[in-house]
Amino acid sequence: MPAPMSARSSAPCAARLPDRTAPSAPSDGSAVARDRSGRRRWLGAAVLGLAAVLAGCGAADDPSMVVSLDEARVLHESGQAILIDIREPSEHATGVAAGARLLPMRQLASRLHEIPTDPSQPVLLICNTQNRSGATLRALREQGYGHVRYVHGGMSEWARRGWPMVKPGA
Repeated sequence: MPAPMSARSSAPCAARLPDRTAPSAPSDGSAVARDRSGRRRWLGAAVLGLAAVLAGCGAADDPSMVVSLDEARVLHESGQAILIDIREPSEHATGVAAGARLLPMRQLASRLHEIPTDPSQPVLLICNTQNRSGATLRALREQGYGHVRYVHGGMSEWARRGWPMVKPGA
């Protein structure tokens, strides 16, 4: 996992997640590291809550967090970035970008290990309109994923432009 970021965002729309490397202490007083499933459950709940809070926030607080749809397509299709579609399975059924990884936001906590941690491997999050991907990105950034950005416009704009889409698993 990436190291926790030392600087936390002061933007009014940003949420704070606890430092995932902080130990937790059980009731018997012995110190143990926080277990992974607990972190994943907490991250999942935080992401969902953050998505609700951020639905009314501006789309691009920080230009380093967002990539245009055109740039995302070029980066993804050339293999220079991994595109992760965080829409739900019912939305995936309408079509996905060929080669995109499907990781529904609701499953993020249990599948966090599927997001590459190598900072030299750019990761792009895409949802339907960018609200969920923007919220998910902010939560991931708080956890140290500085190489992740979200796609402005989302799959709704991808489809509107008539760009190629495939059925999941195709």
